[in-house]
Amino acid sequence: MNPIATIYMENGQKIVIELLPESAPNTVNSFIYIASAGLMDGHAIQRIVPGNWVDISYTGFGKKKAQYLIPCEFKLNPDIEPIDSHPGCVCMGGYGEDGLAGGEFFFPLRDCPEHKGVYPVFGRVLEGMEEIYRLEKVETVPVEDFPIAGVEVNTPVEPQVIRKVELELYGKTYPEPVRMSVQNLPEMWK
Repeated sequence: MNPIATIYMENGQKIVIELLPESAPNTVNSFIYIASAGLMDGHAIQRIVPGNWVDISYTGFGKKKAQYLIPCEFKLNPDIEPIDSHPGCVCMGGYGEDGLAGGEFFFPLRDCPEHKGVYPVFGRVLEGMEEIYRLEKVETVPVEDFPIAGVEVNTPVEPQVIRKVELELYGKTYPEPVRMSVQNLPEMWK
């Protein structure tokens, strides 16, 4: 059985995700590593772009232990065919040529063919799409000091907080992710 992650929101709702190690093994390992360490617990969702995606974090959850990059899944595992990104998927975010975020994932709100082979789909939502669509509609304000020009960043006016993330690994252990050795981490992490 594939591992299951349950994201419990502070408002009492939950989002249940089936992780897909056969589609993005290192990305799944990274998500499990960060979730197991409790690094998502108490985190307020940082970026919502209505009609596009709900982006959980762009600061590595504000925790040094979660601020690392992993290599592009499809360079690390070229034999894996990327999955199309669409509502109901869970995708790992990235920083272009610098690599993928260690744990900064997002929920697409539309079909995103431009993501295929770039932002790996590493999970699918089993329960809680109504919560994701609710998040899309919360009142937001633009982030004026975002360090990358031309990127739309809106943050919720009222914090939308992940209370905790629980994992069901069905007795299997997952290794720590393969990380990249990089000198310059993303500006948002500083």
